[in-house]
Amino acid sequence: MYEELEKIRHACQTCQKCPLWQTRTNSVFADGIPNSKLMLIGEAPGFNEDQQGRPFVGRAGQLLDKIFESVGLSRTKDIYICNTLKCRPPDNRDPLPEEKAACKAYLQAQVDILKPRLILLCGRIAMASFLDTPLGITKIRGKWFDGPHGSKMMPIFHPSYLLRNASREKGSPKWLMWQDIQEVKRAYDALTQS
Repeated sequence: MYEELEKIRHACQTCQKCPLWQTRTNSVFADGIPNSKLMLIGEAPGFNEDQQGRPFVGRAGQLLDKIFESVGLSRTKDIYICNTLKCRPPDNRDPLPEEKAACKAYLQAQVDILKPRLILLCGRIAMASFLDTPLGITKIRGKWFDGPHGSKMMPIFHPSYLLRNASREKGSPKWLMWQDIQEVKRAYDALTQS
């Protein structure tokens, strides 16, 4: 498994399938621990991620770590983290369809190699990459959907969205994320007990 992932990582680091390779500092392949239980798929690298070559290391990533820690999960022990796009779009704009298409094989390989049982689709771009629905993430976040290899997928809010919405009142994005992460933990615990 690790050898296969390393081959894909190397291919990603030297990729020139779309123009984003010309402006990247680093390709951002993955972080966390490769495992068959829990994978989080984000949108695309930002500035900090491009600099460090790791997903979710800026303010949004720090919040994501705290969210996981609040239910006893850790990126170093429990979660494999990757993105839909492996290179940063200029000015953190939304990925273009051709950029997503260029990266699709890398993401597909990560999913196919690990065959995670639970997949968190973090943000609307990641959600749209896997779910064909006219509904926005606010309508379907927190719900389980059937995914590849018999997995269950749940769309969740992107932590950058939570940083822009500070309220913790009932019904707020942060409150909803707390409900979602508790459901994720229940599902994760059920996997470890079976």
